[in-house]
Amino acid sequence: MDNQYTITLRKHYEDHFGIVGNKLRWSIDPHKKLDPFFHVLEFPPNPKHNMWTYCSVGMSPGIVSNIMVELFIFSPKEDFTLVELLTVAASYHKNAEPLDIHHTFNIGRPWLDNSKCDHCFISLPYLDGEKLEFFDFGGKTTHCYWVIPITESEQNYKIEKGCNALEDLFEENAIDYINPQRKSLV
Repeated sequence: MDNQYTITLRKHYEDHFGIVGNKLRWSIDPHKKLDPFFHVLEFPPNPKHNMWTYCSVGMSPGIVSNIMVELFIFSPKEDFTLVELLTVAASYHKNAEPLDIHHTFNIGRPWLDNSKCDHCFISLPYLDGEKLEFFDFGGKTTHCYWVIPITESEQNYKIEKGCNALEDLFEENAIDYINPQRKSLV
């Protein structure tokens, strides 16, 4: 059972990707600290993207700040650890410090397999545009942002040079953002 926000957000994602998502929940802490309707939608390769997509559903309702965001991450393969990653990010957003555009955070382990990428950068959804980014519900706009796995040195580069410099570095090097084995650009 879901509430109207999560039902409507799920439809927003499914309309965008053109298929029905698989509803997943990570039942270990910190899930208990989240909205009871929180879950992650898993989309296999679809008409929009030839990769797996994991989307948070319900990470922002009930937060003290007015920063309404949901996050999604791409993957070259099906991997339940991405449900864990988005659940932990949602808990941090709700219970510690709100996440927002251009923030970075430490995952504490490789994002997939033995990747060097153990941090994440929250970006605009450049591959999907505003149609996916803006979700309007109840007179409020929630931003659906792209989580890009990065290395610690790329995070340090962003802190030193700024988020635009990091994004320029991604573009100049045609970053392979779904390759867990990619080398750091810094």
